[in-house]
Amino acid sequence: MSGPKAYDDSEGGTSPLIREVPDYESTETSQLLGAGHQRRESEEAEVVWDGDKDYEGLPWWRRPSVFWLLGPFALFTLAFGGIMVPKLNLILSLVCRQHFADRNPQCQIPEIQAKVSTFILIMNFVTGALSAVIAPRLGRLSDRYGRTRLMAFASTGGLLGEILTVVIAKYADVIDYRWLILGSVFDGATGSLTAGSILSQSYTSDCTPPSKRAVYIGYTHACLFTGIALGPLLAGYLVKWTGSLLLIFYVVVGCHTVFILLLAFVIPESLVKSKREAAREAWAKEKESREHMMGSCLSRIQEVNPFEPLAILWPTGPGTSSKLRTNLVALAISDTIVLGSSIATGAVIILYSGYMFHWGTLKSSQFISALSFVRVFALLGVFPLINYFARVRPAQRREASGVIAREKNGGADMVDIWVMRVAILSDVVGVLGYIFARHENVFFASGMMTAFGGLGSATIQAVITKHVPQRKIGQILGATGMLHALCRVVGPVVFNGIYAATVKTYPQAFFVVLCALFIFAFLSTFAIRPAGEFTRPSFSEHKC
Repeated sequence: MSGPKAYDDSEGGTSPLIREVPDYESTETSQLLGAGHQRRESEEAEVVWDGDKDYEGLPWWRRPSVFWLLGPFALFTLAFGGIMVPKLNLILSLVCRQHFADRNPQCQIPEIQAKVSTFILIMNFVTGALSAVIAPRLGRLSDRYGRTRLMAFASTGGLLGEILTVVIAKYADVIDYRWLILGSVFDGATGSLTAGSILSQSYTSDCTPPSKRAVYIGYTHACLFTGIALGPLLAGYLVKWTGSLLLIFYVVVGCHTVFILLLAFVIPESLVKSKREAAREAWAKEKESREHMMGSCLSRIQEVNPFEPLAILWPTGPGTSSKLRTNLVALAISDTIVLGSSIATGAVIILYSGYMFHWGTLKSSQFISALSFVRVFALLGVFPLINYFARVRPAQRREASGVIAREKNGGADMVDIWVMRVAILSDVVGVLGYIFARHENVFFASGMMTAFGGLGSATIQAVITKHVPQRKIGQILGATGMLHALCRVVGPVVFNGIYAATVKTYPQAFFVVLCALFIFAFLSTFAIRPAGEFTRPSFSEHKC
């Protein structure tokens, strides 16, 4: 009786699944790889996703799932979104109060605006610079010690920062507003939102099969956009109803506290003990090998190198390939441009819309809220449908025909690649609309087009995790998180600088630069190749 035939379906891109191959069946693939039966089993162990086996026999309250995370993460993002405008207004009030002492002037003057803008820039720089160093290290640690407790730790900095904000606001007569920078130090030193995002995505990757991973990571992105859309609205109404700006900070402190407690004591850990121990053993061997090759002194220098986490984007050693390296670099470039641009350009787009179309606070708020809600619709409504018809249905048909299928971390498939391309292309079209829009309705519609680019960021991050073994998911997401944090530092300075230099002559200039970046990201996706059996996009050993 003959078993099911094996063939490489990754080029077709219909599903990130591999077929069962009988042990006795020798393939051309194994001959080309020079692999025997034992090595083939070892490699497949790195590729096949076996997350369900880790949780067999566990009661529902101890079984990890992305749905455990969504509620607390939504609470966290609501706090993050809700605090943005009140904190800006509080800083404006504190700076104005100290500048004019006991007088009662109007604060909307250029001198105060410049001071506030500079102070916020310093705060963002401190948080971004520290999180760029800390977040990738937390990601790597989470591979060895688990996700939930480190997520709780990443939120403690924000908690301390908001407690400090309450104290400074309450005792503004005796405490200088510049102590708010200490709150930025607390936030950055625990990784800030960057660490929280990469750890939540690592958690999602642990307990989600590769075929559904992009959709479920999209759910966490939808939580973030919902928080950005609803947070300022709820905060505004709360301040209006109570007449107290300080009250919103007490609410945010409570949200942070609840989030930390849920992570520490309620949400089940996604990495089982055996995998944490295996990751620690692999790390110890890797460190020993590096010290043997480089010497203990050079090895320690490499460990403290702030850019060392990026080395995983160019892995070498057994199990790696040129395809893997090209894919990771292309994905990192696309991810940095897509997410980095959203971090760096938000304020400039609001300034531009106010300058060109005379939008006030209400119109700008409506635009940001609509943009966020369209992103949420794309991630929660459109994306699951794409995944169902492109992956789930074909897999069901294959199973109905008697083909045994298993999930694998097999890199990108053609569904992933085309979703990335279409999503980034929507960004390109939307930004082109920004450039040529001379009426506010066209500008508004162009923004809604860019909202569908949110599908790209969720897909890219999911695909990145499918290129590495589970024990390196936190590490590689930490590397991309470092790039996001650097964008948070550098991006606003660059785009604000371009806008300031060109607003009198050609205010659309920064959109032209942004469009060029998106085109580059779009072209980068053509360097990404589907994973095949000849070059597995995973590796068992990482050498720097």
